[in-house]
Amino acid sequence: MIKVLPDSVANQIAAGEVIQRPASVIKELIENAVDAGSTAINVIIKDSGRTLIQIIDNGSGMSDTDARLSFERHATSKISSADDLLSLYTFGFRGEALASIASIAEVELKTRRHEDETGTQICISASTLVSQETISCAAGSSFSVRNLFFNVPARRKFLKSENAELKHIMNEFQRVALCNPHIEFTLTSNGTTIYNLPKGNIRQRISGIFGKNASANIIAVQVDTSIVKIEGYISKPEQTRKTASEQFFFANNRFFKSAYFQKAVMNAYVQLIQYGSYPSFFLYLTVNPENLDVNIHPTKVEVKFSEEQTIWQVLNAAVRETLGKFAIAPKIDFDIDNRIDIPVIMPDTKMVAPKLDVDETFNPFENEKKTNTFKQEKIDKDWQKMYEGTDISENQKNDDDAPKLFNSLQHLSEKFIQIKDSYIATNSRSGLMIIDQKRAHQRILFEQFLNDFESTSECIQQEIFPKTIELSAMDFITISERIDDLYKIGFDIRIFGKNTVVVNGLPANTGNDEVENIVHAIIDDLKDETSNIEKKSKERIAAALAKASAIGNKTLNAAEMNNFVGKLLSCNQPNICPEGKPTLTIITFDEIKTKFFK
Repeated sequence: MIKVLPDSVANQIAAGEVIQRPASVIKELIENAVDAGSTAINVIIKDSGRTLIQIIDNGSGMSDTDARLSFERHATSKISSADDLLSLYTFGFRGEALASIASIAEVELKTRRHEDETGTQICISASTLVSQETISCAAGSSFSVRNLFFNVPARRKFLKSENAELKHIMNEFQRVALCNPHIEFTLTSNGTTIYNLPKGNIRQRISGIFGKNASANIIAVQVDTSIVKIEGYISKPEQTRKTASEQFFFANNRFFKSAYFQKAVMNAYVQLIQYGSYPSFFLYLTVNPENLDVNIHPTKVEVKFSEEQTIWQVLNAAVRETLGKFAIAPKIDFDIDNRIDIPVIMPDTKMVAPKLDVDETFNPFENEKKTNTFKQEKIDKDWQKMYEGTDISENQKNDDDAPKLFNSLQHLSEKFIQIKDSYIATNSRSGLMIIDQKRAHQRILFEQFLNDFESTSECIQQEIFPKTIELSAMDFITISERIDDLYKIGFDIRIFGKNTVVVNGLPANTGNDEVENIVHAIIDDLKDETSNIEKKSKERIAAALAKASAIGNKTLNAAEMNNFVGKLLSCNQPNICPEGKPTLTIITFDEIKTKFFK
């Protein structure tokens, strides 16, 4: 009953764990190129990797024997015993990648060592060796992977759209490029260069991938302890995104994910950024390899530290210190012309005690008595006005907590009360209704934008001075595929050049003061494939635009509150915002009663 699986089948099973999509192939081959000591790595893809993935490097190359052995399962040059796992500084060490790739694609390898005059070419299809011959080629290695999953149609069917797969490829490319700024990288898709990253330092690499604006708004983190060394960059509190797409951890030059360490960074930003915003960070941790296990996940994106809690504390303290030193405290320039003159005390200078003028008739309690009397009279009048026309008894009016309650209410009218410029409270049949202004505004705008889809010419407000916005390559691709949908709801955005767009018009309901912020917010929402992924494109665009345009903290008068609540209650789904979160809640009379009888 028990049989040993053929190598081809075993390789396909391994490929199911290691090679999930074209981006997985690129990750494995780029990491091998880095381990080979390359100083330049070129990535070329067609049809987002479905048709072709080519990785060209100038690394050490391989002999004809090593080239053939590299496709055998568990063949590796990185380790020779289990003890070597405790001192790893390389990427690929399991020896599964090339065998897995060759089992589900047509692979061609051209490679030559620098000391050899000729190289070798190997062609493998579905784990079967097609040919191997001696050729003339450049030093290094060139892998060409064609027709990925051609013999596993079920896997190929589950690949997403071309742009979605391209984004996954760009993510993997970014992770390797960010931790190897000393290597030159290029990424070309269908003949168009997406990234051209020359050698440089970490800050220059961040600028090359995410744009000049990103590198201009980051501050350096540097700490060195006996357990961990942490260096890198974090964004200023005022420069946040709506997603965590620009958050990167690296351990010993290897990208990894950690919700635990992410919390250490986010905690340092508490009370500095709004809820739902994410700072960017690029943090490089260096630890003793014996205290790091990178072999707990098939794709090695999760790692385990032996001193995890201590590193958390060091990381949190380092980010806090950096924010306090560079982002929060004002900078003092000692080279400015109008500097403060500090008097110089000469040895023969006589010190004279300063004279103080004292008003001996001053009585501080007299003024305080007048002030307190005035304030109390005002509170009593306001409290009386609040209860005009009600059946509240005199004892309840004179309750000590009444003035405190009144002072917590900012705006007062016959129907509505605004609380802290963020919530609207009003009476309802079943109790007290409280409305979240920002979420309610999202719902109102969302339905307005959906209605505006059919009347394009009426909803676009042309800008007198069009706004040019430079984006990262990822953001540029994200918005490029949605330009037509954005136009239908009033955004006249055109491609202006490489990674640059120009905004010619905005929806009539959108203010033009924050054009760039709104565009970035829309991009962030569109990049988040975990939310609204099954909704139609029009609804996704309208939801993203409503979220970016909604205003939460704003003072409203009685007429504005009445109009605002009227618009909300006339919506098709007034109870929830486009993200499915409640826009309002009702505290019933029974719940209110229980507060007084506890």
